[in-house]
Amino acid sequence: MTKTEMLKAIESAEAVHLEQMHKIIAAISGEKVENPTALGKMECECGVWFYSNEEMMKKILSPQLFERLDKAHEKWHQEYVYIHDMFFKEEKKEGFLSKIIKRRVSKELYDKAKYYYKELQLATDELLNASLSAKRRIMALPDAKFEELEA
Repeated sequence: MTKTEMLKAIESAEAVHLEQMHKIIAAISGEKVENPTALGKMECECGVWFYSNEEMMKKILSPQLFERLDKAHEKWHQEYVYIHDMFFKEEKKEGFLSKIIKRRVSKELYDKAKYYYKELQLATDELLNASLSAKRRIMALPDAKFEELEA
């Protein structure tokens, strides 16, 4: 993996998690959301890439920065479980009409979701900060370091 590819992959992972935050806002507003993020940190788009490149990531970022990213990503998914259970867990039981009708969110569910969303936003900020540190580290390294690891 080249330096450019690694940077693009990290930016893509950030975008996936930010997109999911937008989907959560839509779900809280009562909109139908397609393809919610997977519950497990290793099953989401970000996790599939991140953990399949774990050894190279540790060598490029350092084990400490890799662990920081891993813990931030894991925390995001731990916080996401609450929102997922509230809005996405029942999707398999819904029929055709539920796909076209906007669902009504009760005041109680809305208030609870707002709380969990705030917690998830904190986890997102933590993940993005760790990601920024990773991008800075990658940009500071010479291209030769990536070529050396690919060989």
